[in-house]
Amino acid sequence: MKPPHRRFRTRFWVEAAAASLFGALFLLTLVWKDWLEAFGIEPDNHDGTVEWLLVAGLFVLCAGCAVSARLEWRRTAPAR
Repeated sequence: MKPPHRRFRTRFWVEAAAASLFGALFLLTLVWKDWLEAFGIEPDNHDGTVEWLLVAGLFVLCAGCAVSARLEWRRTAPAR
């Protein structure tokens, strides 16, 4: 027997996409700390402070969007 399908609202897809984007940027910032400088943006003169604030902020955004998408997923009842 196949499991029932769910019909997700647009809100779920936006939150899931945002969580994925913020997660990818979070990982990018952890791996390549100077990616911001590659675009000519040097707000801290290679100090690294902005990059660590960016890592923390992206993590919080990713986690918040992921939790919100999870709540939306649980709220959606299986279609009949």
